[in-house]
Amino acid sequence: MSKIILAGAIRGAHLVVNRVEKKINEAIEKFGAGKTVELPNTGYYLPVIYGILGEKISKLEDMPKIIAKCRELLPPEPSSDLWLPYLGAGLDAGMATLWAYDMEEALKYLEDPLPYLVAEDSTDDQLWLGAADDVILRKRGVEFVDGSAPGFAAIVGAAPTNEIAVKLAKELQEKNLYVFLASDNHGKTMSEQLREEGVQLGWNTRLVPFGYDTSAAIHAMGFATRAALAFGGVEPGDYKRILRYNKNRIFAFVLALGEVTDEQYAAAAGVINYGFPTIADSDIPQILPTGVCTYEHVVSNVKYDEMVEKAIEVRGLKIQITKVPVPVSYGPAFEGERIKKEQMHVEFAGPKAVGFELVTMKESDEVKDGLCEVIGPDLADMETGSRQPLAVMVEVSGRKMQSDFEPILERQIHHLLNGAEGVLHIGQRDIVWIRVSKKAKESGLTLEHFGAIIHAKFHSEFNNILDKVQVKIYTEEAKVNELLELARNKYAERDARLKGLTDEAVDLYYSCTLCQSFAPNHVCVISPERSGLCGAYNWLDGKAAFEINPTGPNQPLEKGSTIDPVKGQWDGINKFICGASNNAIEKFNAYSMMEDPMTSCGCFEAIAVLLPMANGIMVVDRDFTGMTPCGMQFSTLAGSVGGGQQTPGFVGISKLYIVSKKFISADGGLPRLAWMPKHLKEFFKDFIIKRAQEDGLGDFYNMIATEENCTTEEEVMEFMTKMNHPALTMDPML
Repeated sequence: MSKIILAGAIRGAHLVVNRVEKKINEAIEKFGAGKTVELPNTGYYLPVIYGILGEKISKLEDMPKIIAKCRELLPPEPSSDLWLPYLGAGLDAGMATLWAYDMEEALKYLEDPLPYLVAEDSTDDQLWLGAADDVILRKRGVEFVDGSAPGFAAIVGAAPTNEIAVKLAKELQEKNLYVFLASDNHGKTMSEQLREEGVQLGWNTRLVPFGYDTSAAIHAMGFATRAALAFGGVEPGDYKRILRYNKNRIFAFVLALGEVTDEQYAAAAGVINYGFPTIADSDIPQILPTGVCTYEHVVSNVKYDEMVEKAIEVRGLKIQITKVPVPVSYGPAFEGERIKKEQMHVEFAGPKAVGFELVTMKESDEVKDGLCEVIGPDLADMETGSRQPLAVMVEVSGRKMQSDFEPILERQIHHLLNGAEGVLHIGQRDIVWIRVSKKAKESGLTLEHFGAIIHAKFHSEFNNILDKVQVKIYTEEAKVNELLELARNKYAERDARLKGLTDEAVDLYYSCTLCQSFAPNHVCVISPERSGLCGAYNWLDGKAAFEINPTGPNQPLEKGSTIDPVKGQWDGINKFICGASNNAIEKFNAYSMMEDPMTSCGCFEAIAVLLPMANGIMVVDRDFTGMTPCGMQFSTLAGSVGGGQQTPGFVGISKLYIVSKKFISADGGLPRLAWMPKHLKEFFKDFIIKRAQEDGLGDFYNMIATEENCTTEEEVMEFMTKMNHPALTMDPML
């Protein structure tokens, strides 16, 4: 064990706790003990304290008791004459530091002006983002579940040069890792270095600038703690499971850049409790024995060009990267990149030009594998700032390829092209819109590289069903218009095929256990009329996924004998659910939210909630951050329902399920819908009107209340009475 590191950690912990105690006392004197303290839009209070201790800190008066707990953990500052080389004292000091940081950062949200921007991405005026809210947690949690984000790097300090900072950031992005940035080194931060070099910062590029102070690093630990609570089904206060979950499932590490202070030693000791090691560029002592971390705890004096690989090795992280032959950086971290008009070389299609993408199945002799052909002008031939037509025609063949897989492959083009730095891709089918930056064009990117990306990634991700892939890209307007009619006919054929599928028409449903890496007892059952809770997988996707990976998370489920056709219960499905949920769930009803509903993982797009007084339900999606008639925000609801729980009266759903004929059909179906956010209601307007006409519900669309009409259940009742809502005369839901 390193005496220098642990002594520094203990000294730093005392410094931090003393400082935070003073700030708390000053805040109480200024605002009063009853002043509310909270991180924006979260149901997890101050998350590290809530997760480890189970304490709900909601007012300033709650903080002194946590300071007292910090002092209980703090060991005496070490003597130069006597040293007990035990890691435990240093870890205790580190945990006390994390609790103090949790409170110190919460106090910043009382400041005016607010030092943080409550948003996903930084702006020119505000660099620091502070704590992630629960909407971001749920949204980004999906990426940690499906493996597109295998872990995160928490970087404290600054690189010696801007060039090294950019190189480190891009290398981490190319490994698909999130990068959480905090703390300075002699007045400079890596976040500022990246911004000076024109690098986009925010959740969408996976480079997240939490804050200038070392205390802002707590937001990384808060994210990790909430992941265990939200997706792992861990109860607040069960600190052993919180820490074990993070060691085994959240693959994170710290990169310490520059001189390490006592305070940073204390923060590093706190992070080690979670099983996250520290890799440093400076010549500090090391803690090499394994124990709390999977391998070494602190590794120092690492060269910058070896730092990322060393961190991945020490953390025991497995990264799978398929090299894509393009002259720009490539990886999921670039999928959130924005390209402003002044940065743009050219844009394709969009609202003011024609464009589309189409994947079609061909016979083997009709496809030349690896062909990437551009018919018409390429990027270098196009005027900067111009708008161009575009048709991307991908033709594939394979012994296991089926026409049902075409739209699934087609949807992949969006994230595959977005993975290239300097390419912005929006939409699909004939509403596609693409921008290419000047920087990407100057780096040598061409439209032929678009084809190379699609070819390489289709083979790496779908090699079980594909043998050959060829790509033809058209930029001549007359030819694009000619091919557009063919594409639209193909889209119409697919839509008709999918619409004809019903739950009763098939003998197989599909499971999805993708989220079990975060919620071990959760199992999605996907049927033709009920897509996965995350909205990303429908029945055809499940079918395709099984063909692609027969041992993967999407397995065919024999329905077996019908137990209850109204509630949607089958003995074959129950048998699978019981085993796959580790015997936690014995049965479930596909069409009921009141009796044995489906479990929820935490990645769901929306939640359906019983409003007992109204004899109806409300639906709220993760994009709505306001208060709902049930008295809880989405973030609080998600924390209550997620983690693989089966909660009657509450159920996580995909947004598309709202307009399915099987939507809580055992409980009354669509006529139960009494409230939803305005933006969600307007998005589904045409679908709701059509369903209402089919079910003889009259002007049902206008009977659904939104936040503009009411925010309490009593107000919902008044609105329903005024509009003569059908739920008022239906059988009681309870």
